Amino acid sequence: MSTIDVAWAREQFPALAIQVDGKPAVFFDGPGGTQVPRRVIDAMVNYLATSNANTHGEFATSVLTDEIIASARAAMAELLGCDCDEVVFGANMTSLTFAMSRAIGRELKEGDEVVVTLLDHDANYAPWEALAERGVVVRSVGVNVADCTLDMDDLRRKIGPRTRLVAAGYASNAVGTITDIAEIARLAHGAGAMCYVDAVHYAPHGPIDVRALDCDFLACSPYKFFGPHTGALYGKREHLARLRPYKVRPADDEGPDRWEVGTLNHEGLAGVAAAIDYLAELGARSAGPDRAPASRREALLSAMSAIREYESQLAARLIRGLLAIPGLTFYGITDSKRAQQRTPTVSVRIADRSPRELSRSLARRGIFVWDGNYYAINLTDLLGVEDDGGMLRIGLVHYNTAEEVDRLLAALGEIVSG
Repeated sequence: MSTIDVAWAREQFPALAIQVDGKPAVFFDGPGGTQVPRRVIDAMVNYLATSNANTHGEFATSVLTDEIIASARAAMAELLGCDCDEVVFGANMTSLTFAMSRAIGRELKEGDEVVVTLLDHDANYAPWEALAERGVVVRSVGVNVADCTLDMDDLRRKIGPRTRLVAAGYASNAVGTITDIAEIARLAHGAGAMCYVDAVHYAPHGPIDVRALDCDFLACSPYKFFGPHTGALYGKREHLARLRPYKVRPADDEGPDRWEVGTLNHEGLAGVAAAIDYLAELGARSAGPDRAPASRREALLSAMSAIREYESQLAARLIRGLLAIPGLTFYGITDSKRAQQRTPTVSVRIADRSPRELSRSLARRGIFVWDGNYYAINLTDLLGVEDDGGMLRIGLVHYNTAEEVDRLLAALGEIVSG
């Protein structure tokens, strides 16, 4: 069993005390945004109460604001395994990706090629597709519909001598599939292209090492890993220095600041640092007293590895139960031997029940799930469900429990038989 102290972890999240009709709410809506620990709320409130100012002033609150931004940048660098000056903050992953695609687009010529995938959230598709306005050729990589995995043979066919960038998701926010980012980066670099990774969905579920992946850019959203609504981007130092951002003239010309358009969400960044501190404490607790991590990076790796193990157990329990429900169609990997190829996010349909009807019925029972396409519109089109309400998505994170999984399965059984 995992070494995660789930009871302690759950105590950190005030929202888990919410009740619906006298029963605890079950939060299986994590892929759309997780709940936050108390320390994140406290950090944001404390910033607004004691440090609220703009940056680079000579007075106390401005100095504190600069320190908070630096702390958040350092924390994010340790989570991703990069240096502080390779971390860019923004409103969200989508905004950051549009900004970076505009800057990269400045260097592209008519006939240059960008490769995207049909497995991705549209935030890692539409910004690159828009480059077609400049004469860039956009090539889309297909999906193996049987298990909702990326068609790597098709990817190899689509990458060629004119490829300038390959954009891929670390994990599908719709069906949980994890892609081989290290291999995708290798293929991109072999063609002289850059690799841009959407790690929004993967980040709450496993360790990230951008050096080992050797990707050129990796974007994520802290509100998907227990923080507030902000975005973060890793970019290799040489790219961040070489590429020319769209920015206002007085903004800094050096370092990651040149990519951070306008005033940042300072209270949000205070929350980002607190969220990563939470994960580090979880990691220290997971490692045990005899194996205390030597650094925050080690503690974070410990946390994410323990999360991965625990969530795999929960996902296996969930998938077994779902597959036993009459009339249920499961989209994605079901084989327990391939657990390392997926996150604990699953999407299903049940015959004669629309995803919205199922979501509403579960909500009345205090179980929170999503329905629709979750912006993975290319995938729902491929699966033939886009015009029929999409899918029902159930997303687990480490504050969920086996008892909650069983409650969901029982509820679905009641709905189907009712």
